[in-house]
Amino acid sequence: MKKMNIALISSPWYPVPPHGYGGIELVVGLLAAGLRKRGHQVHLFGAEGSEDGTIVCAPKEWREDLGRPQMSRREAAYAGRVYSTLRRLSETAGPIDIIHEHSGMVGLLAAQYQRQTPVLHTVHGPLDEGELTAYESVVDGAGLIAISQNQRDSAPDLKWVGMVHNAVDVDSLKQGTADTEEPYLLALARICPEKGQHMAVEVAKRAGMKLVLAGKVENTAESIDYFRRMVSPHVDGTNVVHLVNVAGDEKADLLSHATAMLSPITWPEPFGLSIVEAMASGTPAIAMNLGAMRELIEDGRTGFVVEDVDGMVEAVEKARDLDHVTCAARARELYSPDAMVDRYLDVYADFIGAAGGAHEVSPATKARGKRAPRQSSAAGAARPRGGDRRLQPERRRGLFAP
Repeated sequence: MKKMNIALISSPWYPVPPHGYGGIELVVGLLAAGLRKRGHQVHLFGAEGSEDGTIVCAPKEWREDLGRPQMSRREAAYAGRVYSTLRRLSETAGPIDIIHEHSGMVGLLAAQYQRQTPVLHTVHGPLDEGELTAYESVVDGAGLIAISQNQRDSAPDLKWVGMVHNAVDVDSLKQGTADTEEPYLLALARICPEKGQHMAVEVAKRAGMKLVLAGKVENTAESIDYFRRMVSPHVDGTNVVHLVNVAGDEKADLLSHATAMLSPITWPEPFGLSIVEAMASGTPAIAMNLGAMRELIEDGRTGFVVEDVDGMVEAVEKARDLDHVTCAARARELYSPDAMVDRYLDVYADFIGAAGGAHEVSPATKARGKRAPRQSSAAGAARPRGGDRRLQPERRRGLFAP
């Protein structure tokens, strides 16, 4: 594959990379850095506060509207800004070879209207009836990418062109052993009914262990009520601790020293970044048998997949016997940024090739040379923070900043 000119569209909600919560933005940041490391030109669109090289199309004030009635208007405004900017950019930076959309349904719809560049869209969310109907109605020429085989199999009639597991930032994680002085269980996720924190509280009490709940309360009426009734009464600062937002070294330390990561989900989650982060830190993950959990966790090697609370309590004891080094090495091999970039580049090549002459790589891009050799996806593969700065475009001022 020749070097490409790629438009990578993140969400309007959190910066790339995020300063705490923001799974999509974390993945997009790792992908952008990895593509630049291979010598591809990446035009990254995102929210205010993002890394150098990002074209800012959403001010930070919009984050307050996530989950509120104004949300759909913000998404539409963001899509309009992104694609009007991209049209102007293509006139100065040369034709765009592929658009990779991560911003959601509105962005996907807007991307397809330009009709000149192949469009790929990674499906990051759940595929309930409403989402399925929307994708069936909206997709017109774009290719969809699943983040797990379970997600893809749940909707076989959608226009899938590939499956790529998300990566985690292995360079920011630490490999440790469980804290023996004050052992604790960890549940790292936004707090909402789907994440099942009330069951994590029950598991910890029955196992006789401290529980750390790390994550913000989701900004919806249902989740706020769930936290108030089902979770908050148990938070005492000693047996159950709630940390609203963890990032950086604090997050890495929590992950690497927990006895186990609990994921008592109540919905068919298509992936689980915090689960993978825990395993890559050497901490076994214990999850309910829903969604992609059995696909991500190797039972008895990197954690356990269980059917109910009783099974989760039993798995806590068994987790103590798993080898932390083996757990971390396996997760880092499977979910490294290099492994994810390899797979996305394969999807890009296949999608452009399948489109034939209508979607050939531009002559200007072909002149930039051949694709760099693939990087190893072995555990602990080095990746410069923020990508190779020599390959990043200079910082662009947000065209639409307030």
